[in-house]
Amino acid sequence: MQNVVKITSCCVTSLLRRIISSKLHSTAACALYLSLAFAFFSAAACIKRQYVDATKTAKDQQPVQANAANQAKRININTASAEELEKLPGIGKALAERIIEHREKYGTFRRVEHLIMVRGISDQKFRALRDLVTVD
Repeated sequence: MQNVVKITSCCVTSLLRRIISSKLHSTAACALYLSLAFAFFSAAACIKRQYVDATKTAKDQQPVQANAANQAKRININTASAEELEKLPGIGKALAERIIEHREKYGTFRRVEHLIMVRGISDQKFRALRDLVTVD
């Protein structure tokens, strides 16, 4: 079966031309034709292609190494005080208070991405904060 799968399209077409030109219309020739066609087309359909997201940058494709030291640096946005939140880049006194107000009004953040619902945190600011905060 592996030899049949390795047949390229030009080999299949040349073999078919020989069968047709020699007028071998027996059941064996038809069975050979059908098995070759099936093997060729099914092998082409089974090829898995790697999905590449064009929107990701090279930075996003690098694996994130989560070790104990990296986790210790992260600030838990569900338990952090206003002073701790102000240590984050781009977070001032007013924005830290808005985060705490949102947390008190709607409950704890279930995911880090929910931080973007706080008024004043843009997509760009969230991307800068994403690796510095946690909800654990």
